[in-house]
Amino acid sequence: MPAAALAAEVPETVVVTAAPPDPVGNEAFSFVRVTPKQLRASHQLDAALKEVPGLSLFRRDSSISANPTVQGATLRSLAPSGAGRALVTLDGVPQNDPFGNWVIWSSLPGEEIGKGQVVRGAGAGPYGAGALTGVIALDEAVGDGLIAADVSGGSSGQRRAAASGGVSIDRFDLFASASEEASDGFIPVSRAQRGPADDPLTLDARNAALRIQTFAEGDTLISARLGAYQEHRHSGLVGAESSTDGTTASLTVAHPEKGDALGWRAQVWMRDVGLTNTSVAINTGRASTTVTNNQYAVPATGWGGNAALRGQWSWLNWETGIDARFAEGESRELFSTGLASRRISGGRSSVAGLYVEGAARPDKWLFTFGARVDEWETANGHLTESVAATGQVTKQAVYPNRSGTLPTARAGVRYQVGDDLYLRGAAYEGFRAPSLNELYRPFRVGQVTTLANAALVPEELYGAELGLGSDAGSFTWQATVFYNQLHDAIGNVTIGTNLQQRRNLGNIDAFGVEADAGYVLNDWASLHAAFDAVDAHVQSTGLRPAQAPRWTVTGGVTVTPFKPLSLDVNLRYESLRFSDDLNTQALALDAATTVDARVSWAFTDTLSAYVYGDNLFNARVGSTAQIQNLLDGTTGVVVNYAAPRIVGIGLSSAK
Repeated sequence: MPAAALAAEVPETVVVTAAPPDPVGNEAFSFVRVTPKQLRASHQLDAALKEVPGLSLFRRDSSISANPTVQGATLRSLAPSGAGRALVTLDGVPQNDPFGNWVIWSSLPGEEIGKGQVVRGAGAGPYGAGALTGVIALDEAVGDGLIAADVSGGSSGQRRAAASGGVSIDRFDLFASASEEASDGFIPVSRAQRGPADDPLTLDARNAALRIQTFAEGDTLISARLGAYQEHRHSGLVGAESSTDGTTASLTVAHPEKGDALGWRAQVWMRDVGLTNTSVAINTGRASTTVTNNQYAVPATGWGGNAALRGQWSWLNWETGIDARFAEGESRELFSTGLASRRISGGRSSVAGLYVEGAARPDKWLFTFGARVDEWETANGHLTESVAATGQVTKQAVYPNRSGTLPTARAGVRYQVGDDLYLRGAAYEGFRAPSLNELYRPFRVGQVTTLANAALVPEELYGAELGLGSDAGSFTWQATVFYNQLHDAIGNVTIGTNLQQRRNLGNIDAFGVEADAGYVLNDWASLHAAFDAVDAHVQSTGLRPAQAPRWTVTGGVTVTPFKPLSLDVNLRYESLRFSDDLNTQALALDAATTVDARVSWAFTDTLSAYVYGDNLFNARVGSTAQIQNLLDGTTGVVVNYAAPRIVGIGLSSAK
């Protein structure tokens, strides 16, 4: 996915949408444009975005099989985590869960998205807290009529239907989208290790959204959006399952910048979400399971707002603004032998900041600088344990409120050497406050229990990079070398047999190279390729962070030998990962290469039928490795694998 250039000047024709405009100096940083076709290359948006190397969920699973609590996105392979270290937005509204910071990707079908942008590096300035390794900024589609639709079915009982479209009624523009997806799933353990305790990973998810917008006083946009999602999964072991649901509402008012006239934008939003999750222990010989933890309710609410003022002087484009995000929630669960104990734990968190950013473009140069200051707070932290049958309190804790002020900044420079070559450099710092989930919610996966930690402090990232590239002509490319240091990284630390705790690990150093390129050979063939190589290690131990690969390589080809027929093939290679923080060799996950392919036949300019194959050669892609009970009654390493080959057919329509 090659990067595309941003216009250096404000265009005369301004199209106003609910999505925020690009930051004023964005082209000084490492970013990748993502087209609607690329966003819909896979039935799962997170899988489509993985064509950007270094972008991953915590584990190698896609959202077709991953538990909701490990669907946080991270960029640059720095140190993946369940909470994720990248900010995901839709028209400026954070899509990260207010309790756990993960992203429910089934609530973001590709048919709903008009375009996207991945910005790598800490997102000080307009992106704010949470954009620690970068931001995935998505814009909802706009237009009249049917914009995109897809109906498909395949092996493993996979079936899916999704559509989006718009209509104008008098002065109002309406846009609606909906999707439903299901999978009968697959058993993630190899046939040789399966027992009666093993169960398919299944999915049943649906999503719907409605946006209504109009213009007041000429170019002033008023846009209101309401969305809802629901998801249920079986988690690979009998008795282990999860469900999530949520509602999102937002209101955006925006006026475009035109010449000397200032532009401005204001937005408020709310997210109300829920989670249930059961964990089990595997009994001897993998003959059965025992429910050890039942998180029967994890309600959470997030809300916030942002506002920005934007203008252009003779020598400077600038933007200044504020944003605030608030969250509260708690985990309600039954645990211990026979689920005889009850635990309620939770709290509140907030982060609010103001920023200013400017960009000057003398001759062939671009200079940009942004600074912001944020106030963060965790409050009302509490934990109560009691006897489930009687309500008798056995443990009670109230955690002290904590707060702090964090200044961050980013700066960049770019020089246009010629029509087809540029050089750039950037430096930045950013932070991510711990989620309510990391602070207060313990959990169990298989035999391993992970404890929460109410004393966690925010993660901070410092980085610098140099890049060069070309964004014009039939061959576009960019390459970047970078150094990032993550301070007080939050991770799961082994503290005993089958026992971990979330802790601030200290510093993680990461040196890396990333590059991507695209080449349009002619009217019927094009190529794209990308890679990142990252040497990341924890300073105190010299070990690699869990689930962090050294190498990621992606590539693909699109061929249209004659007009109705087209072929898309995409490849992804990832080097060895360690499943745990101790880099235990027995728990290493082997390198893996997957190939996805799609053959389409176009009946019209907008309607086509296709045959697809995901993981076409049925590669074994390890996602986790744990010491568990084996069929022969002993214990040993059991590897869970991501989705096997899935083949199917579909019918799609897209403008």
